[in-house]
Amino acid sequence: MSSPLSKPQIIAHIQKSLNYTVFDSKWIPCSAKFVCLGNFARGTGVIQIYEVQHGEAQLIKEVEKPKPIKCGTFGAASLQQRHIATGDFDGNLHIWNLEAPDVPVYTTKAHKEIVNSIDGVGGLGIGDGAPEIVTGSRDGTVKVWDPRQKDLPVANMEPVGGETRRDCWTVAFGHAFNDQDRCVCAGYDNGDIKLFDLRNMSLRWETNIKNGVCCVEFDRKDININKLVATSLEGKFHVFDMRTQHPTKGFASISEKAHKSTIWQVRHLPQNRDIFMTAGGAGNLHLWKYEYPAQRSKKDSDGVDVGVAGSVNLLQNVNLSTQPIASLDWSPDKQGLCLCSGFDQSVRVLIVTKLNVA
Repeated sequence: MSSPLSKPQIIAHIQKSLNYTVFDSKWIPCSAKFVCLGNFARGTGVIQIYEVQHGEAQLIKEVEKPKPIKCGTFGAASLQQRHIATGDFDGNLHIWNLEAPDVPVYTTKAHKEIVNSIDGVGGLGIGDGAPEIVTGSRDGTVKVWDPRQKDLPVANMEPVGGETRRDCWTVAFGHAFNDQDRCVCAGYDNGDIKLFDLRNMSLRWETNIKNGVCCVEFDRKDININKLVATSLEGKFHVFDMRTQHPTKGFASISEKAHKSTIWQVRHLPQNRDIFMTAGGAGNLHLWKYEYPAQRSKKDSDGVDVGVAGSVNLLQNVNLSTQPIASLDWSPDKQGLCLCSGFDQSVRVLIVTKLNVA
């Protein structure tokens, strides 16, 4: 029988209390620094940069902005520049040079309402093709931006006239394994999940998981789509096997009731795409491993390929807070180094051990 210590452990290494509401936190690639985004009680936005030094998080820069900042990504930045793209409560998309963050290097009025979610691809050496940013908003639209092109999105996915505009809560890039192919997945407040094919400018697939979709993420952005995890209100998450799409049944999936409350975030381990962490509304983190079935597809009665879902195993869970953990980010450089922030107005650096034997 294996001892409890042979399993991965989730260790809270640093905890830093903040004097504002933090909505997102991200590691700055190729560094021991991280950035926190949020809003002060007086209604302004804030960008803070911290450096991990001798077991403490040292504040090295803070800038105040006119509007609260909801989300950020380095996904479209080059490793040399490491510019962060952010979405704010007023619908603006900004790109900041963190060395000189007073004035944005790119700005556009992306949406009529708050930008709920942002993702990037084509930067950091991840994903082929041009650097692009996707934003999802309360105004019901999902837009794709090329930072080299001002004001006009390269793609705009919005409901046709007469359709109800649903609040888009989450967006994610995937399928960027060559210069032409690229997909965007979007999750909405009514449980809709839509997969947009950017090469053909078409809706490739849609489903509904009955509860508001808080977060979607592909296990890798830069491979032929493999798996998608979607988390929801009511504490459930779904794993879709994206390798086999049946004409009527779509993708095979499994669902797991993991938390007693909303699952705010899911993030896959950059060094192992089958391990992922979910962050819950009761301040807890769950570490999971996906196990593939013996065969990932089979023939149905008509001889058409249909996917077969695998299973998920809980490796570890930990309770860090009484408030929701709203953001989660694995370090791309150090396996097991993790950053999370929550509505208890604090940011935490975590160390997750034994991930190579999980």
